[in-house]
Amino acid sequence: MIRPYTTTDREALLQIFNQNVPEFFAPAELDDLIHYLDNELEDYFVYEEDGQLLGAGGINYFPEKHQAYISWDFVASAAHGKGIGGQLVQHRIKHIKADPSIQQIVVRTSQFAYKFYEKCGFVLKESQKDYWSKGFDLYYMTME
Repeated sequence: MIRPYTTTDREALLQIFNQNVPEFFAPAELDDLIHYLDNELEDYFVYEEDGQLLGAGGINYFPEKHQAYISWDFVASAAHGKGIGGQLVQHRIKHIKADPSIQQIVVRTSQFAYKFYEKCGFVLKESQKDYWSKGFDLYYMTME
């Protein structure tokens, strides 16, 4: 089940995030995630199965640019490859498309996950070496 995030999910999500370090996220990004959850949260969703959180992903809106950004996606390491990440992305795309003012969906990811987003329909527009942290490049992708 995909449902909105609540603050009681926070600790479980931080544990899931840490399962994805350093394979998909740099260790220093944990502080960025904490800041995001505490200060920049707009729409954020969790994937829950049998009472256990297995993934999460958010949306941030930039109405002046008619854009929405897919943000802070991750899935529990034991649940990788089971379609949870794809379900979370599709859920958010559908949520975003309900707002006719949004003309473009953006995802900023790394070289470790950009192929996943290509499969979801995003197109790579640019990359920047060592953007997130040393060895973690920015891959800027969009969907119209």
